Amino acid sequence: MYTFFALAFSSLLWPLTWALVLLAIALLTKQPKRKRYSLIGAILILLLFSNRCLLNLFARVWDIHAVALPPGKIYSAAIILGGFTGENFQKQGYFNDHSDRLIEGLYLKSAGRVAHIVISGGNNRTNASNFTEAKWVKKIMLEMHYPDSAILIEQKSTNTNENAMFTQKLLDSVHLKPPYLLVTSAFHMRRSLYIFKKKGVSVVPYPCDYLAGNTPNSLFDYFVPSASVTYAWAYYLKELVGIVVEHLKP
Repeated sequence: MYTFFALAFSSLLWPLTWALVLLAIALLTKQPKRKRYSLIGAILILLLFSNRCLLNLFARVWDIHAVALPPGKIYSAAIILGGFTGENFQKQGYFNDHSDRLIEGLYLKSAGRVAHIVISGGNNRTNASNFTEAKWVKKIMLEMHYPDSAILIEQKSTNTNENAMFTQKLLDSVHLKPPYLLVTSAFHMRRSLYIFKKKGVSVVPYPCDYLAGNTPNSLFDYFVPSASVTYAWAYYLKELVGIVVEHLKP
């Protein structure tokens, strides 16, 4: 039920949803003034939220910057937050466009910067399914010849709060000492870091999967609208609302 309402609420944060609602009002209303304002509002939303420069500016302020890892230090674990896989119609797992989270985690292990990889992610689908993200990712890692002893999975969580809560219990049970590296998308890191610290889990941010703000602006970015920018704003707006909610919680 929580997942259903979370998905429904997320759809309301899409700038495209706002624009479509205003366009519908402009189309259906009979009042000329309301029609004009609704149409102007829809156009402004589409222009503002499709401008890459504005998104880059916001991302540079919002995203948590990576912390330089001390030379030679080996962390006991890298916690990789789920959300980078899914299950298709054939009941098979697949990687989505946030799989940089796993790639960076595998790099940390292969480079000898962490002793263990913790995959935190269950099944957040609204329909019943036996698929869990952590279990499937572990299977893939074993096929890639990563040792079973270096892989820990937490497959109960369906959101970031549960990621923190269940991962803490897992790490405590195997007596791995903090701090741990927290690996997740740059747009998601600020809220994740806040939640993990709120739950008492000592973590060091290791952001990846940058949607914006990590490359210089080109001349076209100032003037040419981009549909992908509108898509990226939905992630940032969701995170913005999410962290406000977390601050309001007791």
